[in-house]
Amino acid sequence: MTRPRRGGPPLLVFVRALPALTIRSGTRDDIACVLKLWQSAGGPPTVSDTPEGLSRLLSTDAAALLLALSGPTLVGTLIAAWDGWRGSFYRLAVHPDARRRGIGTALLREGERHLRERRAVRLTAVVADDDPVALGFWNAAGYERQRDRTRFVRLADG
Repeated sequence: MTRPRRGGPPLLVFVRALPALTIRSGTRDDIACVLKLWQSAGGPPTVSDTPEGLSRLLSTDAAALLLALSGPTLVGTLIAAWDGWRGSFYRLAVHPDARRRGIGTALLREGERHLRERRAVRLTAVVADDDPVALGFWNAAGYERQRDRTRFVRLADG
């Protein structure tokens, strides 16, 4: 996690050598840093990438937002959400300076454990189909791309 500065927002600071990794559930106090990490990780922003959106997630399932910390530094996130029927993964993000060190895999395995505790029997991941790195990660993690489905999306207020 990042440390707040006096008189300003927290700084996101990264070092080359990463201390031991800790994974924990996120809280409302982490929201600003999570949004900064998502921006740094380069994924396209979505309509729910807001403080209000993350607050609603935490109100529904306080353990759904997983954070990977290297020492005090936030280096990765994963949303492991349970809707009572299916477990879903969203927003797997690792800071570019911390990639290829097993952080994404560690987050995924903790997310799987979290969802198995809720008795999920099927796990799905929302992945951009034009991101070969993300597609390769999910394949290497043992997930199969579902070829016979297309996702439809509509804003709830639209």
